[in-house]
Amino acid sequence: MSKKVILTGAIFIVLAIILGAFGAHGLKDVLTDAQSKSFETGVRYQTYHGIALLVLGFNASKIKSIDTILYLIIAGVVIFSGSIYLLATQDIIGVSMNFSGPITPLGGLLMISAWIVFSVRIIRS
Repeated sequence: MSKKVILTGAIFIVLAIILGAFGAHGLKDVLTDAQSKSFETGVRYQTYHGIALLVLGFNASKIKSIDTILYLIIAGVVIFSGSIYLLATQDIIGVSMNFSGPITPLGGLLMISAWIVFSVRIIRS
């Protein structure tokens, strides 16, 4: 068991619930349908990876060098979901975040990389 991985997963999930509720209720009258769907995508991927971190954390003794996977997921979620949140709310915050659009796929690549590292480690064990 890895408390660090489990705690990170729990924090991701708590924040996803808060952001999801805020998006659904607090932003429903100010976001377009496209912005709302985009925001929901960020929340969804954050939730998926929070749950995955819980599972990985409780099975950490079976996974070699779990820290690499953890850091790739953290960076991926922050960059992927974070850039989506900023892009979806840029009209509200009054700052153009269009520069972050090309950053979003980098976050996705980091999350994919985490799962490739995990898969390789499982195959090798």
